[in-house]
Amino acid sequence: MQDDTRATLPRRSLLQAAAGSAFAAATGGALAQSFDFKPNQRYPDPAVMVLDPSFAKYRLYSSTVEQIGTGLRWAEGPAYFPEKGWLLVSDIPNNRIMKYDEKDGSFTVFRNPSNFANGNVCDRQGRLVTCEHSVTRRVTRTERDGKVTVLADSFEGKRLNAPNDIVVKSDDSIWFTDPLFGINGEWEGSKAKPEQATTNVYRLGTDGKLSAVLTDLVNPNGLAFSPDEKKLYVVEWKGTPNRSIWRYDVNPDGTLSNKFKFIDAADQGALDGFKVDRDGNLWCGWGSNGALAAEPVDNPLLPGRKVYPLKGRSEDLDGVMVFNPEGKAIGFIRLPERCPNLVFGGPKRNRLYMTSSHSVYALYVEAHGAV
Repeated sequence: MQDDTRATLPRRSLLQAAAGSAFAAATGGALAQSFDFKPNQRYPDPAVMVLDPSFAKYRLYSSTVEQIGTGLRWAEGPAYFPEKGWLLVSDIPNNRIMKYDEKDGSFTVFRNPSNFANGNVCDRQGRLVTCEHSVTRRVTRTERDGKVTVLADSFEGKRLNAPNDIVVKSDDSIWFTDPLFGINGEWEGSKAKPEQATTNVYRLGTDGKLSAVLTDLVNPNGLAFSPDEKKLYVVEWKGTPNRSIWRYDVNPDGTLSNKFKFIDAADQGALDGFKVDRDGNLWCGWGSNGALAAEPVDNPLLPGRKVYPLKGRSEDLDGVMVFNPEGKAIGFIRLPERCPNLVFGGPKRNRLYMTSSHSVYALYVEAHGAV
């Protein structure tokens, strides 16, 4: 895989604790608001919360949440490339992919335009595999020489909806979700009429055959395998009554069985993307799902008028929720912005990178990514 040098802006060294304005300067001027962030001065960082004693072993006493980039409109789809020491992040409304380089701390444009890229993953050969979320509506692979190969753009003769999140299994099969988000409006691409009757989860075999392994979820979103790959977890964005994570047994032939509701986000949590660590814990992007309260309330900013507030306060929900293999919430990492997705990175796969609305945050932990 090669860097898209035509789209890359000049590099500048950045300090890890640089303010948001410095990151904006490094990327040649942000295309959205940049936010200052001051890391916690004392250890342990109070943003890393132990909800159950079993989470304490994953918290590093002398580690704190850091902001490594800002100036995005909606940060999504992080993918880590160990060979390069790169983190790639989609900025969907700005139609670009950003690159954070661990070696020099730079945060620059990697690809522009990106065909409204959403989910990204580094495959077993170190290549970038991307869900192009809108307009092209396809899954592509960037080869090491920079050539882009189209892996899937249709199913049974009809265009895909809006490929969203993606994982690669150890047998090199590629699994991805295909909800409607990228074609529902103009914010993350272009509005279009869906051609598929359902919103599916697909498996792309090494023989090039694309099969719909799940067809009964409404807008499936994030997905990940258990460490032994015997279980597949899938977020259903339009779950009833709340967003959910479903768990399935993965059969030897690549089919799925034994559907089980693993997590129900009953506290307005906006389940989106997540990753699994080597112990089988699920580290989930979390935040307000935007649901409104049933009754309006007085608002001092609008005297004499009532407004419908959110269910739950965003500032209490924004961050990363950690669930153990039994589905119990054991830890929470509070962030100043809603976190839709994350990935484990760093040479030891123990640095948690969290894409969070306008910014990207990082935290060293005593957990390691399973893949």
